[in-house]
Order: sequence, then structure tokens, then C-alpha cells
Amino acid sequence: MPTAKRGSATVEIAAAPDLVYRLITDITRMGEWSPECYRCTWLDGATAAVPGARFRGYNRLGSYRWQTTAVVRSAENGRSFAFTTVHDKTGREETAWRYDLCPAAGGTRLTESYEFLWCPVLSRLAELPIPRGSQVSRGIQLTLAKIKAAAETDARTRLPASGSRSLNC
Repeated sequence: MPTAKRGSATVEIAAAPDLVYRLITDITRMGEWSPECYRCTWLDGATAAVPGARFRGYNRLGSYRWQTTAVVRSAENGRSFAFTTVHDKTGREETAWRYDLCPAAGGTRLTESYEFLWCPVLSRLAELPIPRGSQVSRGIQLTLAKIKAAAETDARTRLPASGSRSLNC
């Protein structure tokens, strides 16, 4: 069943784009900031965010728990990171997630966005009592706040990253 639900949120971070990029592409740290995805692991021997790499996300919402497989779609250092969750049985793309980074005065403007692409009928029925779009939007706000805190802490405690460059967004 297709759905047109999508959303995004943006935060200003006092840290360089390459530092923020390193945080968001280290999917093993996702559980530190996401209120829903409490752990991610690379699959098939992957160890870094490159197009085609796969990882598994372990999620929870209240007492309900589930796993998703994700495929990295793009990974441009200091600019963007995107992945799509896929249905394990059908291989259909379910949700597209994207992080866009733009240099901003004093750091980085980070935007996280999602688009629901497809959902199995049984999953859709299970989500009927939950305003899923609103719940995901609140989760993005919390995720971005935690990424901001981690990046700004790292920026204060580390030397400036080499290779920082000005990017146009």
C-alpha cells in the first residue's frame, strides 16, 4: 500500500560538516540518538557507509520490537547520507531516510528527512491506532537534538578536522 507521508526537520550545529557526517554515517551509534532505533549493525561484511552497503536496524516502540534492513543509497562526505529500508521478504523499498548537511555560520545545518514509500498491509493495520507520521516527526526532532549535542561535544574536545571545505547547498 503506497503512502505519501513524508517529513523533515533541521537543526543548526556548532560543528564542521565533516564531523557531523562522521557521526551520522557511523550507524553503530544510531542507538545513542534515536528514540526508536536502539541499535544498528553492518551486514555482509560492510564496515562503512558506501552506496550499496547494508545494515540492520533494531527498533522499538513501547513493547513492540522489530528489525529492518537498510541499504545505503548515497554517502557524500560532509554533504549527504541516504538509505532506504527494505522489506526483507519482498525486497520492496519501505522508507527513504536522508541527512543533508550544509555549511552554516559557525557550523552545519543538518536536515533529516523521510518518505514512506510502501508498507505491507499487516504493518499498516498494526499502525492504524498510532499517528505514525506525528510519532516519526517527534522522533526526528529528538534524534537531531542528540546528534547536535554529540557533535558539539566532539567539536569542543577534538582538533578541527582536516579537509574541511566550503560546500554550496
